[in-house]
Parts: sequence; structure tokens; C-alpha cells
Amino acid sequence: MRIAVAGATGNIGALTVGVLERAGHEVVGISRSLGVDLISGEGLESALVGVEAVIDATNAPVGDRGALVEYFATATRNLLAAERRAGVRHHVLLSIAGIHGIEGNDHYYGKREQERLVREGAVPWSIVPATQFHDFAAMVAGWTERDGVSTIAPLLVQPVAPGDVAEFLAEVATGSPLGMHPGLAGPERHDLVDMARRTFEAQGRAVRLVPTWDGVFGVEMAGNVLLPMEGARIGGTTFEQWLATQERRVG
Repeated sequence: MRIAVAGATGNIGALTVGVLERAGHEVVGISRSLGVDLISGEGLESALVGVEAVIDATNAPVGDRGALVEYFATATRNLLAAERRAGVRHHVLLSIAGIHGIEGNDHYYGKREQERLVREGAVPWSIVPATQFHDFAAMVAGWTERDGVSTIAPLLVQPVAPGDVAEFLAEVATGSPLGMHPGLAGPERHDLVDMARRTFEAQGRAVRLVPTWDGVFGVEMAGNVLLPMEGARIGGTTFEQWLATQERRVG
């Protein structure tokens, strides 16, 4: 199959490109660095010639609610319109587990608008909401780190390996449209503070973590809201297995 991956140079996008190419598919990378701009539409028409399925693994730059909603909406409208003109038969969107049960998160407002446009669009679709990735805890702690101290919310999560996400996106894209899928999660539940502590230890970094609901994430994200829906696909890679790759990388 000829499959396009939007966000092809990002974390999940690059992994997905690799999975598809190893399976023998012809992959078209869509990203600004590759000459295709989802916001202006530049390069989209030529990129989608002969494409049967599109995987959207894009992310948005940091911004406020209005900017994020506008970014996701513009990029998605342009992509879907170009897909319709090119005769694409399947649009696969990577989304985030739990976004419909949480208010106050600007990024989630943008993702909900992205989902709405896909659901109401003319291209047959699959939406795959994934839980947070294994590197999420350290990333979040890094947002607030100052002088070796970081605040972080004690979120309950069921993190999934980026490689497992890429494998599943490739599987979905090569099949029939599924509509709203229950999503993808890792095999175990973890506390975000403990995940960050263990990640920094594996990487040999000394960061003091201060658990709080007064930082990036508030109490509206406490409890089970970020856990996967019933029926979600469970990836096989554990957090401990991912940590081992961090140890090897640093060591």
C-alpha cells in the first residue's frame, strides 16, 4: 500500500514510518521539514497522489486554547480536504485517552476539535486514543524543573510504549476503517511521580520531585480519567522494559 504519515519526523510518526517500511509499504512522509505544510497546504496535493491511507500523528506547537484549536482545526481541514480530492480511503487519527472527560486542558480542546472534524468529514476514518507514553513523566517534570527541583501531579496513568503505538497505527491503517476505537494502553498502571523518579534514576539525573495539583495538571485529572476505555488494545511493552532502554542509552 501507499500510505502517508502526517507528522512523519516526530516521535510516533518516525516510528510508524519505520514499521510500515519494514512491512513493505510505500510511505510518504508529511511534515514541514519534508516540504509539506499542513497549515498552508503547500505540497499536500502532490504528496497524496496515489495514497490509499493517511495516518495523522501530528502534534501542535505550544499555545493557548484558541491557538491550539485553530492549529488543529486548520491542519485537519486541509488534510481531509486534500485526502478527499486524492481519493484517500482511510484516515487514521492518533488521539489521547480521556480527553472527553477533562475540562480546562487547552491541548485537549484542540484534540477534541480535531476528532470532531474527522468524525464529520467525508473520508472514512479510524480514531485511536492512546494513553500517555512511557517518556511522559520525565517530559512533564522537565516543564517545571528549576535548579534540580520539579513539581509534578500524581496522575494515575497506564502508559504505553511509543513502539507499540506505531505498530498498532500501522495495523489499523492497512485494514478497514474502524470508527472510534477503544484505544491503546500499556499493560500496567503507574503513578506519574514514581515514573518520573524512576526515569531520572535510570538516566543518572538528580531531580527532586514535589507532588502537587497546583502545577501543570489540576485535580480534574485525578482518579481514573486518564485510564483507557474498556476494550482497549493492551500493548506488550512494560514501563520496566522501557526503563532498561534508558539505562543502556545513558550508560
